[in-house]
Amino acid sequence: MQAKQALNNGEQTAISLSPKLGGQSNRFVEFCKKVEKDLRLAKDADRAEVLIQLRTDLTSEQLVESDELDLFFANSVVLDFVSQGWELKVSKKEVTVSPPEGDTHSSKEVVRSGHLLGRNAQLREKSVSEFIRGMERRRLYAKGWHSIFSLMRDGRDLAEKLSAVNEIADAAARDSALAGVIKPYLQFVESDATCEHTGLRLGDVWRYFRHTWVNEYKSIPGRSTMILIRDAAAPNHPVIGIAALGSSVVQYRGRDQWIGWQSDIFVESLAEKPSQKLARWLANSLEHLIGEVYIKDLLTQDICSKGDIRKPTAEVIKRLLEESEQAIKKHRQNPQRSSHKGQKDDESKRAYWEQEALTYLYKSKRCKQLAKLLAIRGVFQESNLEGGGKAQLKAALTKSKVKNAVAQLVRMIKAEHVGVDMMDITVCGAIAPYNTLLGGKLVCMLLCSPEMTQHYMKRYGSQVSVIASSMRGAPVIRKPSLVLLCTTSLYGVGSSQYNRVKIPLNEVGGPEGASVLYEDLGHSYGFGTYHFSKETIRLGDTLISRRKNGRLVNSIFGEGVNPLMRKIREALEVVGLRSDELLLHGNRRVTYGIRLASNFREVLLGIDDKPRYLIPQAHSRKQTERIADYWRRRWLSKRITRPELLDAVAKHTLAYPISHGAAVSLPENPEETEPLFVF
Repeated sequence: MQAKQALNNGEQTAISLSPKLGGQSNRFVEFCKKVEKDLRLAKDADRAEVLIQLRTDLTSEQLVESDELDLFFANSVVLDFVSQGWELKVSKKEVTVSPPEGDTHSSKEVVRSGHLLGRNAQLREKSVSEFIRGMERRRLYAKGWHSIFSLMRDGRDLAEKLSAVNEIADAAARDSALAGVIKPYLQFVESDATCEHTGLRLGDVWRYFRHTWVNEYKSIPGRSTMILIRDAAAPNHPVIGIAALGSSVVQYRGRDQWIGWQSDIFVESLAEKPSQKLARWLANSLEHLIGEVYIKDLLTQDICSKGDIRKPTAEVIKRLLEESEQAIKKHRQNPQRSSHKGQKDDESKRAYWEQEALTYLYKSKRCKQLAKLLAIRGVFQESNLEGGGKAQLKAALTKSKVKNAVAQLVRMIKAEHVGVDMMDITVCGAIAPYNTLLGGKLVCMLLCSPEMTQHYMKRYGSQVSVIASSMRGAPVIRKPSLVLLCTTSLYGVGSSQYNRVKIPLNEVGGPEGASVLYEDLGHSYGFGTYHFSKETIRLGDTLISRRKNGRLVNSIFGEGVNPLMRKIREALEVVGLRSDELLLHGNRRVTYGIRLASNFREVLLGIDDKPRYLIPQAHSRKQTERIADYWRRRWLSKRITRPELLDAVAKHTLAYPISHGAAVSLPENPEETEPLFVF
């Protein structure tokens, strides 16, 4: 009961590990005893090396066709948790892992250490270390000899220029001089695009600097936009910082409550303030969603009829759900991978999407979706809601089944907008020496520029939606309007980078008294997969691939949200480990929301079609410059008055031997003797 309550509250508790390993159970316990002993005997400074050695030993024992796969997977899970600072205890009766204890600072250090283990393991990979060294090696390009160091700003030169600005007494002259020392602009990383100053691929430049982050670099499925923030005030336009936007997490309780997507909260507010506009919106949304489901095959196979669509019955809903269940069973036994790959050139053709709609996966999804929608229609018809009247809505919302139907409809509307009209900030920060000058806040602010929203519209404005098109059996293009950004801190204590970040609208041609700001939405609940290593994920993937009845997750787009989490969950359950408890890593993070439009809630709910952006969208590049101007006055001008900070900036030198904080620090590898910097 206590464990269940802890899960509901997002709290960490001790977890009992009792995997179902048959005759291998004793070996699991012996492995845990060895881990417990080695860590107990290790000094704090040696803990990381002990964990690396334990991981190396475990990996070296494995065989691709091993009958001990369940054991290796369970052992790997144990190493993942102790790597995150959890305490392992082994007794005669059970094995447990307990969350780390301590104050906020020590908890942050535990999380940081866990991230560093994963990042350093990645940097030790041969392909990664070769990439790093390749970027640091000078090569001859059209505009001379260059390497990644050509895109780092020399700290001594920057500190000298900022010191000279400090000598200027006149405020206007000082601001003008400061604009000549750091002049930021946005550069969006397009595929195969190169830097006009150095010839380096922009994607490689972004990737290199991402490896300087404390956490491991992982690709994220779905939409993704990478951004470089460059400095036009210095030769080669060095990189100030990097950022990336990715597809939003579908479920986020605090965020969804704030937006109005939390169904119970939305229904209560709707009951308090019903209107004809909202009544029509519900009716039109239901009609629209039903029209988005391909039904030609369902009609010819007598699974349903047009009459059933107009006047649904319990019988047709039951048939659709049964058909959905049969189709998903066939998909698991035969995922039809070749059918889902297709040719990109055919994506605009109806025949391509009809073929996709007829696959087992999408037939299952279509039947299930249609069953839900028809059930909602049945409730709406009983309560006379399809007419879209205020009085009917007010009366209907006194009934619990109507409230449930509306809540379910809102969740479906959410699914249409979460991947289109909002994005998550997945990477955001400055590199040395700009990080010392609060360049991270600059990067945060520039992500709110109209250049960002317009680039997003241009990039995705004509993109065919894969899932929606597969459900409809015809190409579907959803007009994207980026009205909301969300992000989380890396640690549970919040982020100094995001704190107090705002852009007063009067600074960018808007009204007085309003701002675009990073709003604290509270803590996330700490569910996820970041604490599982690549080795555990690989083992889990192999494990579930050997299921007799077919695997539940086949990494086919459209199977469901967060396939990695579903894979880990399935693998944990295969070996009898408690997936809900183990997926609760407990690293609670602060969530931030950044509203870009005053009517962002209405856009995200499909009530409004056009966003009312807070920052005027005209002259987008000029708006970026205005945001940079405000950053210089608000943050930079005060920062440079502190001599110790300018001294810290000056330490990042490009003179030989190079000592620069923007360079990737590769962990020691005794098998390699090649120097870090090659000229």
